[in-house]
Amino acid sequence: MESSVQHFPVTHKECSVVIKGNKTDMVISGYDDHFLVIATQIGSMGTILHARFSMMYSAFVARKDESLSIHPTFNVSVIFGKRDEPMLVACARQLIEHISTSGSSKPLVLSLGLQDHSSETLRGVVSAVTANRVW
Repeated sequence: MESSVQHFPVTHKECSVVIKGNKTDMVISGYDDHFLVIATQIGSMGTILHARFSMMYSAFVARKDESLSIHPTFNVSVIFGKRDEPMLVACARQLIEHISTSGSSKPLVLSLGLQDHSSETLRGVVSAVTANRVW
């Protein structure tokens, strides 16, 4: 009898890093329609955020010249968890900006189960995710 090893059908990376003395486990996955990033120091999902990128078009008319300008917009919302933590929203925004500048327009679902929400911790998360990105 032959055995076949099936690989997980979703592109993903797993890593562990130490951020401010706390072991941080991460899973970064690229689905057909979303990216999923889970970063936890507490062994659970924590706050879950959704971030997306879109282009906003605006026309500018000045005398006889007419131009069209394109402005990127980023929308971040908390799905579950702490809604009063602006640093978590900032982390999701930084990650969706990284995703969009690399040419992808897929939205991001981000789960952050962290010991603290300091800027240093969140910079460490962004750094580790971008170093192990799947986009």
